[in-house]
Amino acid sequence: MKFLAITLIVHAPDPITGLQKSTTERFREVIGNALLAEELGFDGFGVGERHERPFISSSPPVTLSHIAALTSRIRLFTAVTTLSLLDPVRAYEDYATLDHLSGGRLELIIGKGNGAAQRELFSVTPEDQWERNAESYRLFREIWRNPVVTATPRFRPPLRDAEVWPRPLQQPIRVWHGSATSKESVDLAARYGDPLFSANVTNPIEPYAELVGYYRERWAHYGHDPAGVVVGAGTAGYYAARSSQDALAVYRPVFTAQHAFQQRLGLQPVFADFDDFVARSSALIGSPQQVIDKVHRYHDRLGHSVMHLHADAGGLTDAQHRASLELFQSDIAPVLRREIPDPPWPGETAADPALAGSVT
Repeated sequence: MKFLAITLIVHAPDPITGLQKSTTERFREVIGNALLAEELGFDGFGVGERHERPFISSSPPVTLSHIAALTSRIRLFTAVTTLSLLDPVRAYEDYATLDHLSGGRLELIIGKGNGAAQRELFSVTPEDQWERNAESYRLFREIWRNPVVTATPRFRPPLRDAEVWPRPLQQPIRVWHGSATSKESVDLAARYGDPLFSANVTNPIEPYAELVGYYRERWAHYGHDPAGVVVGAGTAGYYAARSSQDALAVYRPVFTAQHAFQQRLGLQPVFADFDDFVARSSALIGSPQQVIDKVHRYHDRLGHSVMHLHADAGGLTDAQHRASLELFQSDIAPVLRREIPDPPWPGETAADPALAGSVT
């Protein structure tokens, strides 16, 4: 099994202390968490893309390029690239450049994105957002693979024998499809034989397991080998301690504060209270063995071989956050790596090895 640390770069007051970092401090915290993830042995670090409050993750290529300059091993993910809002030609240019600057460590998770404010910002309607996402991906994929492209898309000007530079380092890049609630993203992933990343955060497991099952059905429908299926899944929270009592005591006020924050935003929490959240969500709260057992229960339903944890402290102190991640890598990850098979995982790219981690 492989493990990612992911941030959506929420810029809001700390749910426990009420203090809010400046924008600069928040970005520095993200960079520090990426360095911590590499130090502790995580396989990947992901940065989300949102274009509305309370997020400041509007430019993942810039953030990931900075992280690429300071790291050398960890793979770099987007979580997710909102292709429904972007010109696929411009997105290709950004990510092909980042692919070189990172030494071929880039992977994309794409999706249509959520939120009315960002749709309005980019003049995208709910009715055409799925079509934009699918069309942008088709064109992005074609440009990545072909030095000259001719296409007549619906949502951007046509291309006539167009050459788009630079050509990427990875041939091709691996693109995952983020899936939360809709069959459209699942079908798109299966159609192209791409891996699926289930959000697996907001709700209990049942709707996510249903979508993953549909993905496997569509995968077979499109004629792909069932052995080639690769699934990733998120988690709604993480905190481990040597004893379950200590883990629950530390995380309970974090949940209470986050629950109140969701209500202030006008969101209706899915889980009624902390006990319900621990029992029925994908959150991993407890002793190392309890975390291992819960991951296995989810694996039985989803068949996932990649999992993400939140990179941010999110109400924990820095010391608690680091200690919990250290415990994950010392007591939890080794067991899961042994017991759940690894997905295909790109190795180090031989071309331009000096670029990885050396950009200044």
